[in-house]
Amino acid sequence: MILEIDSVDLEFDGIKVLYGIYIRSERGKVTGILGRNGSGKTCLLRILFGDLLPKYKNIRSNIKCFPKPMYQTGIIGYLPQYTLLPKNIKINLAFKLFNVSWESFTAHFPSFKKYNKARIINLSSGEIRVIETYLILLSQKEIILLDEPFSFIAPIFVQKFKDLINEKKKTCNIIVTDHFYKDILEVSDTIYLLKNGCSKEIKRKEELVSEGYLNKCLIE
Repeated sequence: MILEIDSVDLEFDGIKVLYGIYIRSERGKVTGILGRNGSGKTCLLRILFGDLLPKYKNIRSNIKCFPKPMYQTGIIGYLPQYTLLPKNIKINLAFKLFNVSWESFTAHFPSFKKYNKARIINLSSGEIRVIETYLILLSQKEIILLDEPFSFIAPIFVQKFKDLINEKKKTCNIIVTDHFYKDILEVSDTIYLLKNGCSKEIKRKEELVSEGYLNKCLIE
């Protein structure tokens, strides 16, 4: 599958947020999106998912346009920045609802075995983030959107998720954004930078300096 979005026109209170966007994602490759705070990264993912309606957009899959919000198609999974699971839901029930194997999860994250019968409210915010990211990533969707999956979790878990993303991309489209740019650069096959409402494909890390996203000392 080749997924494309362009011609987005999004504004809030008369202020343009996105208007010169082109993003292309394809199965077998991870598409990473970088940008400063307020550049529109989360808005773009929400537009793709379908719960944020811009003035105009053009979303295509293999050249065919999507006429309705993508979440209504059942082919897309979205990890938002906010907590996704209800606080009082039992963790084992959440895995059943997502049709994801608890045994497979604890094989990757053995420290979570003790939480099988616990409720989400009993976990730390970082532990909840690990569970939610895993559920979305393993949800058998054709398109996976991950908004800051590496934030608020332990470094050892970050590496596990990068490995899982690289495995999962073989069967689906994955678009990921995070403020931890080094992780995005490492896990992504294609990089886009959002700046001033527009997108630019980044071919070399040095371009992030010339575009004002990174200081030169950070890449030396």
